[in-house]
Amino acid sequence: MIRTAALDSLPVREAVPALVSALDGHGTAVLCAPPGTGKTTLVPLVLAGLVGGGPRRRVVVAEPRRIAARAAARRMAWLLGEQVGGAVGFTVRGERVAGPDTVVEVVTTGVLLQRLQRDQELTGVDVVVLDECHERHLDADTVAAFLLDVRETLRPELRLVAASATTDSAGWAHVLGQGGPGGAPVVEAAGVSYPVETVWAPPAKPVRPPHGMRVDPAQLAHVASVVRRALAERDGDVLCFLPGVGEIARVAGQLAGVDAEVLQIHGRAPAAVQDAALSVADHRRVILSTAVAESSLTVPGVRVVVDSGLAREPRVDHARGLGALATVRASRAAGRQRAGRAGREAPGTVYRCWAEAEDGRLAAFPSPEIRIADLAQFALQAACWGDPDATGLALLDPPPAGAMAAAREVLVAVGAVSPAGAVTARGQRMARLGLHPRLARALLDGSAALGARRAAEVVALLSEEPPREYGDDLAGAWRRARAGGDGYAARWRAEARRLERAVSPAGRTAGTGAGAAPRTPLGCGTAAGGQPPDPRASNAGEADSSAPPASEPRGPGRSPDLSASPAFEARGAGRSPGGAAAPDDLAAGLIAALGFPERVAKARGEGALLMANGTAAELGDGSRLRSAPWLAVAVADRPPHAASARVRLGAVIDEDTARAAASHLLTAGEEVRWEDGDLIARAAERLGAIELSARPLRTPDPALVRAALLDGLRAEGLGLLRWSPDALTLRARLGFLHRTLGGAWPDVADDRALLERADDWLEPELSRARRRADLGRIDAGQALNRLLPWATGEAVRLDELAPERLEVPSGSRIRVDYAAEHGQPVLAVKLQELFGLAETPRVAGVPVLVHLLSPAGRPAAVTADLASFWQGGYRAVRAELRGRYPKHPWPEDPATAEPTRHTNARLRR
Repeated sequence: MIRTAALDSLPVREAVPALVSALDGHGTAVLCAPPGTGKTTLVPLVLAGLVGGGPRRRVVVAEPRRIAARAAARRMAWLLGEQVGGAVGFTVRGERVAGPDTVVEVVTTGVLLQRLQRDQELTGVDVVVLDECHERHLDADTVAAFLLDVRETLRPELRLVAASATTDSAGWAHVLGQGGPGGAPVVEAAGVSYPVETVWAPPAKPVRPPHGMRVDPAQLAHVASVVRRALAERDGDVLCFLPGVGEIARVAGQLAGVDAEVLQIHGRAPAAVQDAALSVADHRRVILSTAVAESSLTVPGVRVVVDSGLAREPRVDHARGLGALATVRASRAAGRQRAGRAGREAPGTVYRCWAEAEDGRLAAFPSPEIRIADLAQFALQAACWGDPDATGLALLDPPPAGAMAAAREVLVAVGAVSPAGAVTARGQRMARLGLHPRLARALLDGSAALGARRAAEVVALLSEEPPREYGDDLAGAWRRARAGGDGYAARWRAEARRLERAVSPAGRTAGTGAGAAPRTPLGCGTAAGGQPPDPRASNAGEADSSAPPASEPRGPGRSPDLSASPAFEARGAGRSPGGAAAPDDLAAGLIAALGFPERVAKARGEGALLMANGTAAELGDGSRLRSAPWLAVAVADRPPHAASARVRLGAVIDEDTARAAASHLLTAGEEVRWEDGDLIARAAERLGAIELSARPLRTPDPALVRAALLDGLRAEGLGLLRWSPDALTLRARLGFLHRTLGGAWPDVADDRALLERADDWLEPELSRARRRADLGRIDAGQALNRLLPWATGEAVRLDELAPERLEVPSGSRIRVDYAAEHGQPVLAVKLQELFGLAETPRVAGVPVLVHLLSPAGRPAAVTADLASFWQGGYRAVRAELRGRYPKHPWPEDPATAEPTRHTNARLRR
């Protein structure tokens, strides 16, 4: 029996007529309704004609999370007075509860994405509701773009609703409106909310900011203490937001003994626990939740929210080579959503675990995943859709060009797309597996070597990383999952079975073989001219597979030659899965190496490793992997300020397996480079950054030698050449003329400028050099002479414009210093030798800076204007020097005195 009273109490009911009218007139609409108004439950039932008396339509509701999909289906079935699987059903990865009478089906966005690739017309579906689209998950943005493409090209009658819990609707209205005037209609529903008091509860002492997946234990201890405070100060259930499963478990442990039931809500929680948290209880509860409870779920009885202020966002983790989650400060929008959960049923309170002064510095909204996430899966989906660059897709935010280029490199490396970006048959098969392309490659190629079951089991471990208590040994974690009875082991077994079916002959769908042509311009699910399958008959998880190509060319990402791998040999060199089985260590290592070939690693001693991508890594103390000469690193992170990545999950391999899995990284050839202060020339074989073998080269390529010597000069400077005093003086003179006159006079002061003209002044000596010592034999002064402007005739004026020495009135020829730091030539001369010289000497029209010295050669004065010095400064200097050097002449009128470098006695002779 339909629960009419419950349906009538939902606030969104007032907006339903406007929504139906908008869809009738435009075909698309944006529904803005706060959490708890019924947009996820009542609206699909009305659109399907199950309530309200409208025409019967088949509705698909796309949710961003599995837990939300299950909860929404259960709630709608309850409102209809039915069990899930009748008129309302759901499909998530690994689980499908729906039947032939299902009219409203709730799916995850990932499931809907797979369906669109297999059947771009969505045969039999009349309406699609994209729920919680404001969260901007990448799958949701992709699904919306594909659906709009379908509406424009194939099914203009398909109705599309974007449901948002925020008022940020302009962008969605524009996108759904296909650029038309005004965009799609926006329908707003008022919510029922109660006042929420804010209590600022920052830690008493500073805590370390989050880094990667790590959260300071002191922060978690503080959150637990705030939960205890909230229990003591307020009534009602407490909903506490934490960034991830690990943090939930740690805070739950610290809440032992509280006078309340502690429940945990997250995607990995057992269904029974999720149901208990989402049901009304007659006792007090503390619900520890990830962001899933921000808007996707209604938790009854909550009067208090404790907000840790942390969230998880996807990031491209280059150390891991795969998209990863990072702990970040939650945005202000997320904070408002979280606080609102306390005011859903009555006035409430939110305890925020940060200072009020910090709130204004938080980001306004969470970043759209398309801007920050690893785009390899998105790029593969776009390629399968027939738009490899995603330039023709209606997306709220275009994918960053750099991230798309990196994604293309990954897809080419695993053989999913051609260098031109076109999807391959192998790529089509990968797209149906519901895995990151790296793991899809590991599953496909690993199945050929190990059999589908074992490859699927290891890939399932990598698709959802095992708990940290499983250890850092992938093979050990595999054995523990097999024997485990915990929630992770149960999910792992279900995923392994799904993946095994996807690559086993029995699990393949007819008509989707490798020879099927890619769909143009839309999806890639069936051969041209074939009938698309009914999505209601699709398998759990919506993953599909097809037979491997009969022959694939070798190269990056193609099926590697694993015949040399001990795992392959142990299995029986390609015999049936009933043949000899490879040990777990070898099998796990092979799969990890296939998935992450850039992170096969060679030991360097004391737990240190070098990965093929050039990243240093290290193992924890006590790890059983420390004795292995080779590893495949599956999971690694880099702690703050650490020089090396830290291995979180790895597997033992040997060199043959590393070579086979990362064959596209193998290089062999001459290596001539500047290293450790000299030229190194050898023939080397490398696996990425890992040196496998090397031998000296007796006759290296002269061009490579010359380039390496230039690298050495760039790295260590032109001081590697032989610089005599005359050479240094010549360089300084030429530098002065370049600064003063420019024109034909070359720039020789800057090493880089000189090295750019190496052909003009260092030849032929540079091409004859073979090592560092040969560079030391090159006379830099003689080489610099080649840069003088001989062609213009200016070179002959060098001594005229910048003479090495200047003759002073005493007859001495004094060397001019052109290398002074301030750039002005310096003439250091005894003061008495300049008696009678009225004007300051000049070179190239520039007055020299005269350093006047005492008879002992010590500085007495500095001037660039001798005439002024004789008239003023000389008197003070004369008074000081007369007392110190009485045997030397110190005339009162230096302008008429005889210049000399001798004493009075010498002058009388």
